Amino acid sequence: MSRHDGTLLTGISTLTIVWFPYQDQGLQCLCGGWTVDQAAFDVAISGGGPFGLMLANELGRRGISVVLFDEKSSTAFNPQANATQARTMEHYRRLGFSEEIRALGLPEDFPTDIAYFTRYAQRELGRFRLPSSREAREKVPSMSGSWSAAELPHRVSQKYVEQVLRRHAEALPGVSINYGWRVTEFADRKDDVSVTAQEVAGCRSRSVRARYLIGGDGGRSFVRRQLGISYKGDASAVRDFFGGRMYAIYLRSPQFYEVVPFARAWMNVTFNSRRRAFMAAVDGNGEFAFHTQLRDGEVEERITDGEALEMFRSAVGYPVEAEILSRGTWTAGYALVAESYGRGRVLLGGDAVHLFTPAGGLGYNTAVDDAVNLGWKLAAAIKGVASPDIVDSYEIERQPNAVRNTGFAKGFADSIGLYTAKPGLEDDTAEGEALRREAGEYLAAHGRAEFNIPGITFGARYDQSPIILSEPRTPAEDRPDIYVPTASPGGRAPHFWIDPATSLYDLFGFEWTLLCFGNRVPADGFVAAAASAGMELRVVDIASADVGALYEAPLALIRPDQVVAWRGDSDADAPFIVETVLGRRMSRSQKIAS
Repeated sequence: MSRHDGTLLTGISTLTIVWFPYQDQGLQCLCGGWTVDQAAFDVAISGGGPFGLMLANELGRRGISVVLFDEKSSTAFNPQANATQARTMEHYRRLGFSEEIRALGLPEDFPTDIAYFTRYAQRELGRFRLPSSREAREKVPSMSGSWSAAELPHRVSQKYVEQVLRRHAEALPGVSINYGWRVTEFADRKDDVSVTAQEVAGCRSRSVRARYLIGGDGGRSFVRRQLGISYKGDASAVRDFFGGRMYAIYLRSPQFYEVVPFARAWMNVTFNSRRRAFMAAVDGNGEFAFHTQLRDGEVEERITDGEALEMFRSAVGYPVEAEILSRGTWTAGYALVAESYGRGRVLLGGDAVHLFTPAGGLGYNTAVDDAVNLGWKLAAAIKGVASPDIVDSYEIERQPNAVRNTGFAKGFADSIGLYTAKPGLEDDTAEGEALRREAGEYLAAHGRAEFNIPGITFGARYDQSPIILSEPRTPAEDRPDIYVPTASPGGRAPHFWIDPATSLYDLFGFEWTLLCFGNRVPADGFVAAAASAGMELRVVDIASADVGALYEAPLALIRPDQVVAWRGDSDADAPFIVETVLGRRMSRSQKIAS
């Protein structure tokens, strides 16, 4: 059987066939429910969470054709992750929609404090104060040192972020976003990957071809399991809190703010011997993401709506009215990283390669970093600007950082989860007051340690990457609370505010940037080498002596992901440098190691 254009169709069941063009790229069988989609895409993505949607944006902005499948009917309904770190907001700024995201979630004057209570309506134990969205916007241009950044963190539920990422991805030509479709089969055919997707609520199926398939399909990733790739790490941590089965309730309770006599907070944590919980404010008007540790005798399958509400009321310490929007269980205590980030033309990212306990809010943010790192490399390889081998550097760079970040999250979970309430903590006695004061001091210090984390946020490094021209250096201690800006190649480019409205990052090109400081050193060699390689390069002259002092060299080459690839005092070796950063000099041993 042939299409009207002569293309041979194979594997079709012997039904009466009525054909019509499918989006001008394929054909559909009306009566049998089969679709043969002859479309060829550069990249197919399985999974439409933050990783998959961010990757679609990174690729689509670079003119790469993308088809994305996700089995959910739409973007997330549940709040899920609730903390967008500053580095992630810098990526959103680079794509042009950080202000759109900062306007979502909590009202702009809502405090983003982390507050600890015996019960929400009874006694406050301690509080770590953080700025509202409006205050963050006002303060960021004046901040320096560890917190010199183009953006500060934003407390917004993932459900809102995904909507923005989806809307911007769908607006890009060549990007096809398909919710309600599940990838059911794929085959790496060396030159491309065939991918079959099944409609979840119907009988249609699609088969497409792509140069690469990317599995961003979560912790139970079908793509990862089909590749035979396993997680490694800690999957069995047992703690009084943040270890084992957790019960999540997405609920609406406007009365909460009427019965709680304390200042509002973004993150609300209970500390007692009976009902430990953490609860993020979702909209600032009574919607909450409530999570509690299941206790002995609480069997998730038997919990009724009424019993779920009593969990919440026990944490509040008052019979508050509430409406359940959704509920379910999850497991805390994971610190897992995949043994490999893919095989051949099939790669993985996000939760498919790392599972976190959510302490510190690192899982979603690490996933966005994965997408940014992989996006520019895939695009450069597909366009022929970079060697195809550059894609191998994705695992080399990102896997160690996943191990790093899951380790930090595990430490935060240990800090809060292994600290237990002493008998008498809630008693209205002098001893109870002393115990509450002791607990409050500990918990406030923990809150600062878990949420004041510029070192984690900005400190990821790629020193061992084959596409970084690394320098001999004595590594600084990798601490969560301290970030020392350095232009040593392999880390985030040091940030500086040119003026109150202009971040240094705003001057960077979307692809490669060559920074030239002070009395300009000739850069013609880089311009010529980049042109010869097809590399899009923006040359930016910086007159500020303060910025030049940060970079400690007259020239610095910045990657598309705002990582320093090289710095030096001459363009004499520009062809060698360009070839290196584009993966054209990766050795065989480096490729095998990846």
